[in-house]
Amino acid sequence: MKIYGVGIIGMGFMGKTHAYAHTTLPYYYKDLDFGTKLITACNRSPAAAEYARDHLGFERATCDEDEVFSDSRIDLVHICTPNAAHYAQVKKALEADKQVYCDKPLCLTAEECYELSELASKKGLTAQMAFQTRFFPALIRAKELIEEGAIGDVLCFRDEYMHSGSVDPGRPAGWKLGEEGGVLRDLGSHAIDLMSWLIGPFESVYASSRVLYPTRPDGKGGSVSITAEDHITMLLTLPSGATGVIEASKIAVGADDEHRFEIHGTKGALRFNLMQPNYLYYYDNTRPDAVHGGEKGFTAIECVARYPSPAGFPSFKNSIGWMRAHCHSLYSFVNNVHQGRPGDPSLEAGAYCALVTDAALESAKSGKSVRIERR
Repeated sequence: MKIYGVGIIGMGFMGKTHAYAHTTLPYYYKDLDFGTKLITACNRSPAAAEYARDHLGFERATCDEDEVFSDSRIDLVHICTPNAAHYAQVKKALEADKQVYCDKPLCLTAEECYELSELASKKGLTAQMAFQTRFFPALIRAKELIEEGAIGDVLCFRDEYMHSGSVDPGRPAGWKLGEEGGVLRDLGSHAIDLMSWLIGPFESVYASSRVLYPTRPDGKGGSVSITAEDHITMLLTLPSGATGVIEASKIAVGADDEHRFEIHGTKGALRFNLMQPNYLYYYDNTRPDAVHGGEKGFTAIECVARYPSPAGFPSFKNSIGWMRAHCHSLYSFVNNVHQGRPGDPSLEAGAYCALVTDAALESAKSGKSVRIERR
């Protein structure tokens, strides 16, 4: 059996999530001819790195990321650091011939993203984005239905990703509230990727954003100016002329992790909510008895944990959760490495997300619609 050594840079919330996903592979996926081994946990805080070594199954801990890139035992490198660090770290990993699994967003600009995508392709490496929302069974089924023509031509759509974490004016400003952060890169990247994967690409965007509080505490007794948006609404146009809205907010009172979408087409419609991930809702407009709403409206498709083989534990009948999608996303990455395939979602998908993000930020600043030129 081939065993792939793993190094994770950034052992905060996402680093722990990725490490956990590695430990689940032999449980969720039966009779694999590959496995993984957690080698090095890297974090700028020695305590966080040492905790990962002592409690999460890593062999060693370090504060020096170059030790991860230079270690011949490490095949797979995870980038789970703040956004501004991704470009340099992914580039170092690729130049060291490591296979890369990167948290979103890939980089702060589309130019940086496309550079890394081209480097990965040139070196023949598997480099993949952790857009884990794609990996819920309900979303896999939604993609199948759209490709089968079940909803026909898209007429309109909307995607909303709602949190409430920035409502409190007393919340200290962390890096996510700085220039390298903002709700668009944090939550909006998932929504942009999901909609572009299901029905994209987009032709243009018109965006409007808001900073709720111009200043916040800096956590040191002072205050700091805030420029990163807390809320953004984007009107996007498809090449067909269909339009839709993507909205991302961290000031949606009452929401915890509310990612929901609707896609309406000439033959049918789809509806999904991350807070109810076991079901995909489908409306078949081709039925003779199809009516607007009422008893003959949307049908709940029970998707639960219906992943294809070799997944099978605990059972396809069991309910699904947020962490399980991360595990399947990680499995997809390692399997792509093992099969010698490009990552999917690729760094190019991460670059396209950044392209839309750049255009949306430009639109929000200028007050004008911005054309999205796909490369």
